[in-house]
Amino acid sequence: MEHFSKHVGLDVHKESIEVGIADSGTRTKARHYGAVAHTQSSVDTMLKRLSPDGEVMEVCYEAGPCGYGLYHQITARGHKCQVVAPSLIPKRAGDKIKTDRRDCLRLSELLRAGELTPVWVPDAEQESIRDLVRTRDDFKTSLRQVRQQLLSFLLRHSLRWTGGKKNWTKGFWCWIEKLQMPSEHQQFVLKEYIDAVRRTEVQIRAIESQMNRAKAGWVLEPIVDALMAMRGISLITAMGIVAELGDLSRFSKPTQLMGFLGLVPSEHSSGDSRRQGGITKTGNGHVRRLLIESAWCYRFNARKSREIEQRAQKTSEAVQAIAWKAQKRLNARYRALSERGISSCKVVTAVARELCGFIWAVVEQARREQLPA
Repeated sequence: MEHFSKHVGLDVHKESIEVGIADSGTRTKARHYGAVAHTQSSVDTMLKRLSPDGEVMEVCYEAGPCGYGLYHQITARGHKCQVVAPSLIPKRAGDKIKTDRRDCLRLSELLRAGELTPVWVPDAEQESIRDLVRTRDDFKTSLRQVRQQLLSFLLRHSLRWTGGKKNWTKGFWCWIEKLQMPSEHQQFVLKEYIDAVRRTEVQIRAIESQMNRAKAGWVLEPIVDALMAMRGISLITAMGIVAELGDLSRFSKPTQLMGFLGLVPSEHSSGDSRRQGGITKTGNGHVRRLLIESAWCYRFNARKSREIEQRAQKTSEAVQAIAWKAQKRLNARYRALSERGISSCKVVTAVARELCGFIWAVVEQARREQLPA
């Protein structure tokens, strides 16, 4: 068992950090160190004052928008640091007062008691690829917004595309570029909206090209290739899953991964009563969304399309067998649940949960194939 001189809880904000200290080997209440500026020099000074003789401390703070820079700084100074999951921090039912000072003291005491749950912290390469994947998601959101703004502008002026069932096709663009608005100002607005859509599309294509370059030579490239052998998981989805989750070997069984992603049903049982609700929606929401989107592909009959076979060529026969088994199983699952009259959203969620298990199996198989004989 590791021994630490102090257990330090940090309540981290953009400009400041509140510091609480719980001494090891005692049950005394934690004491308040004070507030320090959220800068590298101030944090270094605080660490030196708390361990003047180089004693090793255990430090923790809640995962949040400030990222993992503080974690890397503390570990580089030789101390242990945990980034803890905010939703899993124990809370007293009767505690109705919340302040930064109380939060840091509570964190230090819970850290000393071993009652905090740490989150997985990515390394520098993993975090850079995660930023790349999330940037594409952000620009896709921007694209949806600016497209909707353009369509709303056209609707205000009773302009509708009737040349097909879908917008944003080649015919749609030919129609919209020939439009002539009654006012010079409105024509300017139309041009600006069109330019905004096209500019965002170019930016997304550039990000996707960068993702292709980032995949080549990445230490987790074999895992990405293995996931792409599955139906509904292309390069974008595979890189998103791997970038967010990293090494899945920390999950000893697929049910742990399902629970981590919030795809398991919530439950409130007491005595003889047992009541289950919707999925918990805890954990990583980015991956949960990707799995839900992929699960929709399994409403179609199982078949080995040319695209899937081309992607699967980079994988072993064992991985391809798991992917084919997933197709048959999940398609049958979708049809069986749909025939029972269950809503399509619930059916897809159930399929996504089982898809999560097959993903764990594929990754585990690919990881074993990478191990030296």
